[in-house]
Amino acid sequence: MKLSITKSEFLRGLGRIQSIVEKRNSMPILANVLIEAPKKGKEERLQLAATDLEVGIRSQHPAEVEKAGGLTVSAKKLFEIVRELSDERIDLESTSNSYLEIRCNRSRFTLAGTAAEEYPTLPEFNPERTVPVSASVLSAMIERTMYAASVDETRYNLNGVYLEVLGETGDIRLVATDGHRLACVDRAIEADASALASGVIVPRKGLGELKRLVDEDDAEEIELAFANNSGLARKGDVTLVMRLIEGEFPNYNQVIPRDLSRHLLLPTDTLTQAVRRVALLSSERNRAVKLELTPGQLVISSNNPDLGDAREELDVDYAGENLTVGFNARYLLDAINAIGEKEVRFSFQDSLSPSRITPAEDEKTLAVVMPMRI
Repeated sequence: MKLSITKSEFLRGLGRIQSIVEKRNSMPILANVLIEAPKKGKEERLQLAATDLEVGIRSQHPAEVEKAGGLTVSAKKLFEIVRELSDERIDLESTSNSYLEIRCNRSRFTLAGTAAEEYPTLPEFNPERTVPVSASVLSAMIERTMYAASVDETRYNLNGVYLEVLGETGDIRLVATDGHRLACVDRAIEADASALASGVIVPRKGLGELKRLVDEDDAEEIELAFANNSGLARKGDVTLVMRLIEGEFPNYNQVIPRDLSRHLLLPTDTLTQAVRRVALLSSERNRAVKLELTPGQLVISSNNPDLGDAREELDVDYAGENLTVGFNARYLLDAINAIGEKEVRFSFQDSLSPSRITPAEDEKTLAVVMPMRI
């Protein structure tokens, strides 16, 4: 293999795969990136690929290919080398013993590698049809739900975000829960969403890689497809393939509170800052804060026998009955920050029922937080 490529293009491709490559030592080769130049006669492209056997990404980059071939080298070390090179074209050449020579201006590196044939097969999925989705819409949906997905490996079916297509509206819905909180977002898309497989669970890591893809500067539209136990996202010359979580997602509709009688409209910054300050003296174990709601006032407080207590008063537009309810401060802050609006609507029923947080002007986004006994 022998080729030449611009630093910016090469660095972009290598940066994209850094969070995918496997850092554990179960299979050392999974820490490598697969570099391939196509056979002669095809369009001159450099292909980069990486996988952890659950999530795989493949991208193509314009290059001047003099000789076809391929090999694998450490993804992290190659990225670090390229990042430090001068902003000029980079020459890559593989040797007969699977070493990669990297030359740029007067810099030269030789990096040990392995034959391309030794690299595991990337997850393959070639759907008959994909559905285009706005990158900005998808980014906001992921932002508002992924934080609520469980990280408890024993609850594998909650280790991702549930995607379904709503039959009555054709909207796409994302839902995530870890048993203590829930996030749900509905959005309409211009394309016919019925081609998407409904009721699939997208793993946290796959969704994180998708979020990075939709947040790239040139991302306008992402092609999505799901079928059986595989998912695909494509943006131009970049293809992300992931293995979906197999299992049954719980009936989340039973958790979402519907008829809540107490409502507050609060500035997001004011509420966030107050909860953060009060949480400084909350218990390290459960991060509990107490909300006491009385006509015209919301009092947020915490108590830690080993440290002391904290209390902050907020003026609110409320004229209902008194209410005292406890929450995990981190769960509250995660939900409010993920919504990302200037004002949020906080809705309660009683001290033992789930509470709901929604943007002031968006009925299709909601967060549910379970109360704590204080």
